[in-house]
Amino acid sequence: MKVLGILIKATLAIVALLTVAVLAVWLSLRKADIPYAELEKKYATPASHYVELPSGVRVHFRDEGKPDAPVIVLVHGFSASSHTWEPWVKQLGGDYRLISLDLPGHGLTRAPANWKPSMQAYAAVLEEFAAAEQLSKFTLVGQSMGGNVAWEYALARPERLDALVLVSASGWPVTRREGGDSDKVMKLMAHPWGRAALRDLDASRLMREGLEKAYQNNDLITEATVDRYVELNRAPGHRDIVIDLALGFDKRDFATPERLAAIKTPTLILHGQNDRLVPVDDVQKFAQAIPGSKLVIYANTGHMLNEERAAESSADLKAFLAALKPAAPPKKRVVLKAAPPERVKELKESPLFFQ
Repeated sequence: MKVLGILIKATLAIVALLTVAVLAVWLSLRKADIPYAELEKKYATPASHYVELPSGVRVHFRDEGKPDAPVIVLVHGFSASSHTWEPWVKQLGGDYRLISLDLPGHGLTRAPANWKPSMQAYAAVLEEFAAAEQLSKFTLVGQSMGGNVAWEYALARPERLDALVLVSASGWPVTRREGGDSDKVMKLMAHPWGRAALRDLDASRLMREGLEKAYQNNDLITEATVDRYVELNRAPGHRDIVIDLALGFDKRDFATPERLAAIKTPTLILHGQNDRLVPVDDVQKFAQAIPGSKLVIYANTGHMLNEERAAESSADLKAFLAALKPAAPPKKRVVLKAAPPERVKELKESPLFFQ
C-alpha cells in the first residue's frame, strides 16, 4: 500500500511537471495582438486613407495614380493586404486612379467585434465602400480570395462595373486531403478549447510555408515580407476572422457554370501556369462559364502573378481596357474648293470686300 502511494505521488508529480512544461512552451509561443496605432505607424503610407462604413467597418485604403483618370479598385487575397498591389500601382499609376483596400480581418482595416466573414459579406463591404467614396463606375480587380469577392460583386452590382478582372481567382470547390496536417489543425480549431489554445500561437512558420507555396519566385519572400504578413495578422480581431474564413470554407456559395453565366461585365482572367493554390483547371472553368471572357495564362508563374509578372500582367490589363473603349467617330473631312471666276469678280466688286 505504501509503494502504491509513492507511485501515485510520483505519477502526479510527473503530470504536474509535464503540465508546467507544456504551459511554458505555450506561453513562449503565444503572441499578443499588436495595437492598430502601432501597425498604422509602421505600415500606413502617404496614400493611406480611412473611411467609416455604415456596417461599422473602418476601411483602410490607398488612393494613388491620376486622380481624374478611370478608376480601378484592387482587392487582395486571403491573409494579404493592399501591399500586394504595389507593383501594379507602379506600372499603372500614370494612366489610372488606383484604389487598393484592405478587407476586414486584413491589413489595417478594423471590423466590429464578432464580425462574420463570407464572400457575400465582403462584397457588401465593397458596395458600402463604393457608395461612401462615390465610385459610380470602376474596373474591379480581385486576386485569389479577392477574385471570389470580385465575381460575387459582379453578380450583385453589375451596373457599377466597367470591367471585371480575375487574378489567380478562387471560388470553385476544392478537394481536400483528409488526415493532413492542415486538416488536423482545422478539426482542433473547430472546438472552442482548440481555438482558444491555438489562436494566439506564433504563426511565422506557417505563414512562411504558405508564402513559399504562393510564390514561384521565392526570392520575393524577404524577412520583411514575412514579418508584414505575420504582424498584420496580429491586429486586434484579425485572427478570429481568418480562422472563421478557414473554418467556413466548405460552406461557401461556390462557383457554378449556371451562376457565372449571369456575368455580363467584360471579364479578363489572368492565371499562373504553376499556381499551386488555385489549379489551372479552375481558371479554365471561369473562362468557359463567363460569357465572352478573355483568358491569359503565364508560363513559369505562381499564384502571386500580380507581383511576379507585374509588367506583363498590368500591360495585358491596359490592352484589355483600351479595347473596351468605344472607337472615336471619324472626323469629317472639309474640302475647300476655289470659287468660279465670275463669283470671285462679284465678291471683289462688293463694298464688303477688303483686299
